[in-house]
Amino acid sequence: MRYTDVMELVARGFEAIGVGVLILGLVWSATVAARMWRAAGGKRGFQALRETFGSVLLLGLEILVAADLIRTVAVSPTLQNVTVLGLIVLIRTFLSVSLQVEIEGTPPWRRALTSGPSSIARASRANQPPGAAGAEEPD
Repeated sequence: MRYTDVMELVARGFEAIGVGVLILGLVWSATVAARMWRAAGGKRGFQALRETFGSVLLLGLEILVAADLIRTVAVSPTLQNVTVLGLIVLIRTFLSVSLQVEIEGTPPWRRALTSGPSSIARASRANQPPGAAGAEEPD
């Protein structure tokens, strides 16, 4: 097996992980939102769904960008592929920034430590029903 074949398999593995994160994240986000809906009402449940799934989308996008980077750099580093990768990264970066601003309410450069799993965990804790173990009190 050649190096490019191995890197293609690695890139496909990253893509599969990214898709898995998105699917499992949707199920998990819907579960969190349903708990909030029952405990605190519709508006809070919808907010929980937006925050948790938005964070899952950010994590999934980061993993899919890694797959694109591996494929472009290690498998077929042509000028056309690098250009396409640049456009994909630009679009995904715009989506990531837009999602973070939508979720957090502030631009990414105005806060620290708000990406990936820490953001998902924070959204989950903030959207637990009142009185649940680990739930934060609303401000």
